[in-house]
Amino acid sequence: MYKNQYEDRLPKHAKILFLLLLLLIFFVLYFFRLYSMQIIHGESYRNQSRKISSHVTVLPAQRGEIFDRNAELPMVINSESFVVELTPGEIPAGKYDTVAGKLASYLGISKDQIDKKVPKNSRRSYTSIPIRRNVPFNVISNIAENKTDLPGVTWVSKPKRNYLHTGSLSHIIGYVGDINQDEVTLLYNQGYTKNSIVGKTGIEKQYDLLLQGKSGYEMSTVDVHGKIISDSAIVEPPQIGKNLILSIDSDIQKLTEEALGQRVGAAVVLKPTTGEVLSMVSYPYYDNNIFSSDDSATEYKKLVNDSSKPLINRAIQVSYPPASTFKIIMSTAMLQEKAFPSASKVECTGKMYYGDRLFRCHLRTGHGWLDMKNALAQSCDVYYWTVGRDYLGIEKIASYSREFGLGKSSQIDLPSQVSGLVPTAEWKEKKYHEKWKGGDTMSCSIGQGYMEATPLQLANMVAMVSNEGVIYKPHLLNEVRDPVSGELIQKIEPQVLTESTIDNEVWKEVQEAMRYTMTDGTPRDAMMNRTVQIACKTGTAEVTGYTDSWHSWLVAYAPYDAPPEDRVCVALIVEACNKWEWWAPYATNIILQGIFAHQTCDEAIKSLGYQYLMHNNNNNRRE
Repeated sequence: MYKNQYEDRLPKHAKILFLLLLLLIFFVLYFFRLYSMQIIHGESYRNQSRKISSHVTVLPAQRGEIFDRNAELPMVINSESFVVELTPGEIPAGKYDTVAGKLASYLGISKDQIDKKVPKNSRRSYTSIPIRRNVPFNVISNIAENKTDLPGVTWVSKPKRNYLHTGSLSHIIGYVGDINQDEVTLLYNQGYTKNSIVGKTGIEKQYDLLLQGKSGYEMSTVDVHGKIISDSAIVEPPQIGKNLILSIDSDIQKLTEEALGQRVGAAVVLKPTTGEVLSMVSYPYYDNNIFSSDDSATEYKKLVNDSSKPLINRAIQVSYPPASTFKIIMSTAMLQEKAFPSASKVECTGKMYYGDRLFRCHLRTGHGWLDMKNALAQSCDVYYWTVGRDYLGIEKIASYSREFGLGKSSQIDLPSQVSGLVPTAEWKEKKYHEKWKGGDTMSCSIGQGYMEATPLQLANMVAMVSNEGVIYKPHLLNEVRDPVSGELIQKIEPQVLTESTIDNEVWKEVQEAMRYTMTDGTPRDAMMNRTVQIACKTGTAEVTGYTDSWHSWLVAYAPYDAPPEDRVCVALIVEACNKWEWWAPYATNIILQGIFAHQTCDEAIKSLGYQYLMHNNNNNRRE
């Protein structure tokens, strides 16, 4: 019995031992194989893996096009352009100098320029090296016809940004360029690479992600030298960037540009009830197309060193003393605060003493007794010095200034803008370690002293009066559309930027005062207009460093007798660096005449009888 039990268990132990033996043999063989692959033959396998790999060629996407508000003809397109490349490893031994010399002659460059891009230590490489960009089609045709004499020479299509309308649109649209290392670091997670072309300024930068599109790729199998060893390739086609429809009206932009002329300054025209910018002009401007040329670095240096600073958009990147245009805010604050009755009068004798300092009104003989409406129309400094110093004070002046959008970003959809300055006693203490004085309040009361604003901010100020208490966020983008189907992807809706609690009766009185300024005030002769009723305010800002020269301002909205949705607002400045002329009122009148009479600049000038002004300067300083 016991013997039979032992005999029954013996086969089971034998089976287990047999399985264990098999496992041991398997692990020994597996270990030996790994040892052989990694230690004995490891270097051989590593060399072999390095000999074959995938080569990915990026297929750049075309950037989206940019249109004005009518979306008929583009302002920016992509024109056909080519990059000529050289693969030195494909040139037969001893033939490099011959091929490089012939290629140089076709491209119109020296052989030395090619040698610098293809140093001797890389002349057996199968990596393509870009030799020249922006090569026109006729040159490519010549190279193609002589391809047998040019082994290793290839070309790829790389669309070039072509700005059809330059001039004053340069600051709005901006330009593109090669991505730099800082931009690669910042944008890498959004799909950008070291070979990307990116927007540098303006709309091109602000909406680069929309315009950029999506690059495609072509994947090929290559050996260790980069030589293609397979005929088949995986291709992912690029996707074109989105088309942008701007709020800019090309006709109004041209009208504004010509009305300002070659005067250093800026102008903004916008729709007050939507915030749409119809035109934005800053002079001097530049040609965006120079940044696509082979001499772009040289041209850029010239622009940077130009004393007139053409790269700066003066409409949003420079703040100026608002001068007497600020009296619109002062009048509103005075009425809302009931600080001083609008019907009460202040006597202007042409001068006013405060402490040991003499303040002089722009009219040295004085305006006599003036109420608020006539003080605004005649731009009387004594009246607003009195109201500001004795009845409002700097804190209330600053508070209402900020309510009108001064001292903070206008939030327009451009990548760079300044906020201007609304000074206070606390600000002066921190900035200059000095106490605020009554004289500081007087200076700010007429838009001088430390007070600063951009032309766009003053256009928004007028929009608030026109809208009776609302400023809409200014914007340049109206729509985003599919580049193939034209289908609407996104529509920009009006967005409230600032909403005031000021009484409607106050707005009505300020509107009436601005209209009265036009009909009976300082700009009456310069802005006579039978086509459209205008409400406006002039400003003449003193500038340190200039003798007998001032910034010339005009802010306006029209038509006065139309609902706000049918109006436009204008803010225009001519800088003091120009030969002095009181041009801002005339230029603004030309713009409004052109808009509402549907006329060109020349036609508007003729209708207004301004021909005599084209060659003669008005040398009288006015407020």
